This record gives sequence, structure tokens and C-alpha cells, in this order.
Amino acid sequence: MGGKKRALISVFYKDGILDLARYLSGNGWEILSTGGTQKYLLENGVPVTDVSSVTGFPECLDGRVKTLHPRIHAGILAVRDNPKHMDTLKEMDITPIDLVCVNLYPFFEKVQSGLSFDETVEFIDIGGPSMLRAAAKNRQDVLVLTDPADYQDVISALTASSQQVGNIPDDFKRRLAGKVFNLTSAYDAAVSRFMLDEEMPEYFTVPLKKSQSLRYGENSHQAAALYLTADREGAFGGMTQLQGKELSYNNIRDLDVAWKAVCSFVRNLKNPVEIQGTDFSSYTGIIAGKDLSGNPASPKGEPVTVRFNSCGEKVFTVALKHNTPCGAALGNSVLDSYTKTYNCDPVSIFGGIIGCSAEIDKAAAEEMVKCFLEVIVAPSFSAEALEVFSGKKNLRLVQAKIPADDNLDFMSVDGGILVQNRDSLLFQRWDIVTKAKPSQAQMEEMAFGMTVAMFAKSNAVLVIKDSAALGIGCGQTNRIWAAEQALSRAKEKAAELGVPAPEVLISDAFFPFADCVEKAAEYGIKAIVQPGGSIRDQDSIDACNKHGIAMIFTWARHFKH
Repeated sequence: MGGKKRALISVFYKDGILDLARYLSGNGWEILSTGGTQKYLLENGVPVTDVSSVTGFPECLDGRVKTLHPRIHAGILAVRDNPKHMDTLKEMDITPIDLVCVNLYPFFEKVQSGLSFDETVEFIDIGGPSMLRAAAKNRQDVLVLTDPADYQDVISALTASSQQVGNIPDDFKRRLAGKVFNLTSAYDAAVSRFMLDEEMPEYFTVPLKKSQSLRYGENSHQAAALYLTADREGAFGGMTQLQGKELSYNNIRDLDVAWKAVCSFVRNLKNPVEIQGTDFSSYTGIIAGKDLSGNPASPKGEPVTVRFNSCGEKVFTVALKHNTPCGAALGNSVLDSYTKTYNCDPVSIFGGIIGCSAEIDKAAAEEMVKCFLEVIVAPSFSAEALEVFSGKKNLRLVQAKIPADDNLDFMSVDGGILVQNRDSLLFQRWDIVTKAKPSQAQMEEMAFGMTVAMFAKSNAVLVIKDSAALGIGCGQTNRIWAAEQALSRAKEKAAELGVPAPEVLISDAFFPFADCVEKAAEYGIKAIVQPGGSIRDQDSIDACNKHGIAMIFTWARHFKH
């Protein structure tokens, strides 16, 4: 068999491969290759042996079968210190393969490109993973490469070992082998998600690729990194940081919630919301495309489409601190929306994160730079706004887009993860359960407030005035505490801003007792929206009727732990 070393190179991405191939060829290695890689190397003056001349079998089935052959896999898998293995190679006249350099068909990219099912299937690599796994299993005798970032390290290792793979430190070879299974497991996970198309299969695998290492995690003694799905572009895959320091772990967590809140507003309130509901005859809005003024009551249970007219043209802004909203508002402009959001809680917003549904313009930017903010995320920033922000070098500006929702949320637990459908259903129904009916304006306040409540930590109660969250009570261990916090804060803010007392209260979950209604009545609340579903719903309904408060049940709970 002789002492000449043999390398098999078959790469889809050609970055750096010429340097590696020229090094190997210049140091006496024979290079095997096929297809596009072989053509590329030959065109650039690197001698190549065609794999077919080794296997004695021509490439066939439109390239599906090239390297799937015993003469290839035996050459990779033979253990050099095993006399039986080496005798077998000698008897079969098979030359060992000492280096395998392969990267895979671009399935991660193609599965997102809108191809048909059958077209996408053609980008499932079979031979590549087979060779990589074989070489990784036999890592003590075979160098295996999947990442161009490792090419130079391998060149250095071969030079230091006088081209003898066996003399290269085992920890180096083991790291290369580990990267193979790291890659192929993610690759297989992407193929599995594509083929199986089940949200929660027996084995849950998600192909996650490191997007960036982070300086530290939630606290400075914790290591951290950001991983993004390789086969589906979520929100972070569509984000671009335009300026500022590197995003931290806590920045990213807050940014995630801020942008999800913006996306929820865009998806749920800028377009008609299809719901089932009861008697909307007193409203002046549009239901099922008809003006309701003077119309008879809508039949109970009839599917209707409600358009919240004030939301379609409005700008939504939310402020995040410690992963929960500290302010949120709708406005006629970005400046108006941001100013109302800031006024919700000027203390907590300091060092916070802003999410906005519209392009940040110069007027808004000039106001935003007056407060210390960590991150601003929006669909875009005007050139004038970027000029204003350029004076705040550390302020992180992130441009984002509304992603295709893959409808899954993950939460780590010790030794596993919890998986659930994303909470994207704002309302199940709108049932007026009291004698009093909410006004059109109150109904719109309810819709806006519930959008914010979805992202406030439970127990969550919000008090809304003029489409601004003046009071946010959240993270409390009982609902009455959350209500008291929201109500007292809203009363204080209304007095401070010189506006009438708020009238609308939102709860993320049902009232198990009438105490929240009684407390709301003390503060002058006129309309309440809550999911309903408690065995003591009637207690709350009776309390509302006693105080002349309108109440709507949505039958959609929004716990956020």
C-alpha cells in the first residue's frame, strides 16, 4: 500500500479549500475528490484523483451515489493499530484515507427558500454525513474537517507532526471529531423537522447554531451564548444592530419580549380581529364590514370581525425593564407614542429597552436621547434619527422585522426543556357579562391593554388611560396585590399628568374573588376585561353590576411566569 497519505475532499463551500489542498498536495498527499470540488481543484492546478477510479464504480443516480462504497468507507474506518483491519485492507488492495474534509449540502438554507417538498429533499446530504461520521469515529487515525476555520490549525498540526496523523495530540483530533457530530446532529434535526412536520414529536430536536458568544450571562460569573435556529429565521435572525455596544444576555432577553410585544400589536390590532361576541349594537365601530350605528344586536355566538379603528394608524411603543413592561402606549406619531410610554414610568424606564412599531424619526430620537436607554428596536431608523443617536455611542440600535411565527416557546428546566405553543391568541370571544356595556373607546382600550398584559409577569393587572398603561401591577403572588399596585400607580400618574382618572382595567387571568372588582370600584374603574373561567365568576359579575361597571370575558388567559 505504500506510505503515501491520502485525503478525501468534497466541499459545497469552497472558502479556504485551495490553501488546504495545495498544502496537502505539496507535502506528498494524494487528494481524492468528486464533482464540483474535483473540477474546482483541477482548474486551480491541484492534482486530483477521481473517486470513481478508486471505487471502480461510476458516479450514478444524478450524483446521489459517489462515495458510498466499501473502498472508501473501509479506507476511512480501518483502525491502523488493528492487524486484522490492516490485513483486510491489504488483501482487498484498499489504501487508507487519512484525512476527510467535507461540508454538507446547504439544507439549512434551502429548507427556508420556498422550494417544493421534492426539491428540498434533493438537498438532504447522504454521503457527506456518512463519511464525516466514519472519520470522526476513527478520529485517532483520521483527521476530519467540517469547518474552514480549522483548516489552518490542521496545516499547523500536520507540519508539527511531520505529516503523521498518529502523532497529532488526541485532544485536537477529538475536538475535530466532536465538531462533526455537533454539525450532523443539527443537520439531522433540521431534516427531521422538515420531514416529520410535528410540533412535539417523540424526540425533540432543534438545530441551533451559535450566533455569538456573550461576555457573560444574567450575572458576571455566568457564561453565555446566543444560539439561533439554523433552519428557520426567527425574530433575531432578522435583526441588524446598527450601532452601540455588543448586546448582553439581559439585553437580548428584554429585546425578545419588547419585539414580541410589537409583533403582537401588529398582528392582532393593526388588522381586523375575528372574534365571536355578544350584543355590539351600541358601538359606532365596524363589525363584519357594517356600520353598527342603530343596528340591531348581533346574534350571540355569530362569528364577527371587529376592527379597532383607533389602532390601525397608531404607533405602538413599549418600554421593558427586567423582562416585563414598565410602560406602553399608542400614539399618533413615534414621538407621541414614546412620550406617553415614558410618562407611564419615568423612573423604571431608565436603563430600559424600547420597542416601537414604526420607523424612529428625528423628533422621537431627540426625545429618546434625553433618557439613558440600553436598546431601541424598531422596523427602521431614519437617517436623521441615526445622526441624532450617533452622539450616544453605547446606545444599541436594532433594526428588526416581523418574523414568520414558528409558534413554539421553549423554557429550560433542570435536565430538559418545556415546549409549548406560543401565546398568540389575544381573544377567544368577547362576551359582555354585565348589565353595563363598555363604550367603543373603552373596548379599544381593553384590546390595547390586553396586548400589553400578555407580556407582563403574572399576576398581571393593568390600568389604561388614553391608550397608555398608567398602572402596571405584575409579578405579584396574588391578584389583589397586583390590582392595588396598578390602581394606585395609575391614580398617582393621572393626577401627575393632569388627566381624568383611568376607567379601564385589564387582568391577564380570571378573578377568583370579587375583591379585585371592589378595589377597582374604589378607584373609579368603569370597564374591566378579563378571561373569565373561575368557578366564582358570578361573584365578580354581581360586584360589577352593583357598581355599574362593564365587564367583558375573553376566554383567553395570558399567564406569563
